[in-house]
Formats: sequence, C-alpha cells, structure tokens
Amino acid sequence: MSQIPITVRGVVDDRAVDQLRRCAEAGDAVAGVLCADGHVGYSQPIGGAIAYPDHLSPSGVGYDIGCGNKAVRTDVRTADVRAEIPRVMDEVYERVSFGMGRKNDEPVDHPVLDAIQHADFRPQRALVQGARNQLGTVGAGNHYVDLFAGDDGFLWVGVHFGSRGFGHKTASGFLSMAAGGGFGDRVRDGEMDAPPVLLATDSEIGQAYLAAMELAGAYAYAGRDVVVDKVLSILGAEATHTVHNHHNYAWRETHHGVDAWVVRKGCTPAFPGQEGFVGATMGEASVILRGREGVDTDELLASTVHGAGRVMSRTQAAGRIANRMECSDRNCPFWVPMGQYRDARERAGAENERFTLCPEHPRAKMVKRRGRVKEGSIDFAAVQAALATDGVELRGGAADEAPAAYKRLDEVLAAHADAVEVLHRLVPIGVAMAPADTVDPYKD
Repeated sequence: MSQIPITVRGVVDDRAVDQLRRCAEAGDAVAGVLCADGHVGYSQPIGGAIAYPDHLSPSGVGYDIGCGNKAVRTDVRTADVRAEIPRVMDEVYERVSFGMGRKNDEPVDHPVLDAIQHADFRPQRALVQGARNQLGTVGAGNHYVDLFAGDDGFLWVGVHFGSRGFGHKTASGFLSMAAGGGFGDRVRDGEMDAPPVLLATDSEIGQAYLAAMELAGAYAYAGRDVVVDKVLSILGAEATHTVHNHHNYAWRETHHGVDAWVVRKGCTPAFPGQEGFVGATMGEASVILRGREGVDTDELLASTVHGAGRVMSRTQAAGRIANRMECSDRNCPFWVPMGQYRDARERAGAENERFTLCPEHPRAKMVKRRGRVKEGSIDFAAVQAALATDGVELRGGAADEAPAAYKRLDEVLAAHADAVEVLHRLVPIGVAMAPADTVDPYKD
C-alpha cells in the first residue's frame, strides 16, 4: 500500500497526529489533514479531516453531528446600540436556553421536525419529541451566542452549536449497531485512541447512516437558524449577510483525483471563494474568512480551523466538580472527599448520622453535596473582571472556556494563511454561554 499523504499545520500534539494517521490507514484513505487548532479527540482528532473513498465514519463525525457556526451581519450599527448591549444580553440569556433543558415555553416549530417524524431511517422517528423539545437550545461546553462589533461598523450575531440530543442519540445508535447491538442500546465510550468505526458506503448500515447523518445535520442547521432569528428579533434587526457552515460532518468531494467522503471533525470547509465563520474565545476577536482563489485544495482537503484549539483540558482549566461531604453548618467551608469520609467512618465504626470530621463543629453532621474537589489553573473571577474592563458583557461561562485554555486564533490562522484570507474581524461585546459547572452530555 502506498503511503497516505498526511498534512499537519501548526504546532499540534503528536498523539493527535498519531490518531489521524491511524484513522487514515484503517480506511485506506486518499489523504488526511490536521489543522493548526487540532488536538486529541475520540478516535479521530478534533481539527482533523480524512478522505475515505468507500467509507463513512460515525466516530469521525462524532457525537455532535452537524455542529457548526452561523454568523450574520445586521443592519444595525454597533455605535447605535452599544449602550443597550447589557439589556440585550439579559434578554438573550432569558429567552435562549443554555445547558440542559428548556427554561422557557416559547413555541418552536420548523419543517425539520416533520422530516424527523417521517425519517427514512425509521428509528430516528422515535426521537422527534426530544428533538422538538431541544430545537433552538444551545447546550454547554464551548457553545455560545455572541454579539460582535464588526470592523465594518455593524453589529454581528454569531452562534456555535450542533444537533443536541438528536444528533448524539443518532451517533450513539450507529456506534452501537456497528458493534453488533441495536440502535437504542447503550454503547460504552471507547478509548480515546480507539481505531475508527468505519461503515462501507455500499452497505445497508452505511446507507442508513448517511441518511441519518444528513437529517441530524439539517436539524443542527435549523437550530442555529432559530436561535439567530430570535436574537435578531430581540435586537429589532435584520440580517444583511449570512455565513453558515457545519464543521462536524461528511461531504462527498473530489481530491487527488478521487471521489471520496471527507469526514471532518472540527474542520471548517474552505473551498476557494467559500466563506466561513471561525470563533475565537470569549475575550478575543473571531473572524469571517474565505478560501483563497486559485489554491490547490487537495493538500488541506479544502479545510481550515474551526476555532483557536485547546491547550488545556477542561479539568486542568476549571478543576473538577464531584460529590463530596461537607459540614452541615451553613457558614463552614469544611469538606472532605467522599472516599476519605467513608474510610474514616468505617474505621470509627460510626453508624449515626452525626458522625463528622469537621474540627470546628463536632455536633454538626456531614452532608453529601456537589462541589469542587480539584482546583483548576484559571482564576475565573479574574477573567470576568478583565472581560468587564474590556467592555464584554458575559452571561454564564466558566473557567474551562477562558481565553487561557485556548491557543491564540491569530496564530493558528497564520498557519493557514496560504489557503484562507480574513475578511472581517469581529470583536466580542456580548457573550452568552451555559452557566458554570453545567453538565450536558450533548455537547461536542
């Protein structure tokens, strides 16, 4: 077998490169690319794209099928609404649901829900009520609704999220089926460096996945449309220009003279002349970019970055939240890990609920609560203060999404400067994300 061409841009982790090569070789790929924002993901690295002639990869597309970005330029000048941004962000945070659940009862309807109800892949039909409940919700993690001051003087709206529970359950179902189970069976999370799950495109399951993936992508696209339209209504504005792309998806394309399925996980498509919206962090400028004309798209599989790229894990940045045992005295900060409490109680032979390890309140008891059991590297209070000083209205967010947890977008874009050009820089003035410590299984 001839060596598969692998292109790596920027400075990325060797483990992520190994993941990309392993996935490419397993499916006899035409080529693979790892963009400068790349880092380790489940099986296929985030920021990686692989062109398979005869396979689709549910593990490559990932759980958040159709995750992507949408940005619109409004007909409102930033200077005319700058003073209103705090009020606008309050209303955005009130009317758009972040994290798990839905916090308002505004009716949401869309033709994509009818498409799910009559899905070609019949098991998806049973997911229609959950899809209805989550349509137009944003989720957690690095998903957001932002307002930007564009370098053109206009206010821009940008969002980033995907197919929520509908896409996650679709991906989980096919990963289970590929392992011999049923669509509704629970599938154990594989190892980060697991080989890719590949489905032959001429197989029954491959054709079923293609239809199911495309429907989940349509749902993600519709969700971003719904949220952007809601923000525009809050602003009393109209869109004058729109940029909208998936970056977790598979397209049929031609590269190196071969028709292939290009499986992107965190890769923005960037064909010559094609525009893309790439977000940075809550405190730094995002961009509208465009694929350069006259560029050979084969080397990078017409792909570019989808963000700045993490340099710090979520736990390293924010610490870890888990169950712990706390003193029941209202003003006491004392706590111990669950295991330490159980061991101490067992050694003491204690059976009554008043057993405590708190030296300040021996008559109190210990109660189980969720709390921080490991400190993170980022002081989020300092981040919030800095953002406020810079004029950014932040709603929600947490240390794991702070700028220090990411590379600098300008640096990763520099590694792709031969293939894409920046059209607009968008400076954040309003950022809305899920509250700190939100647990959401449907993020990417």
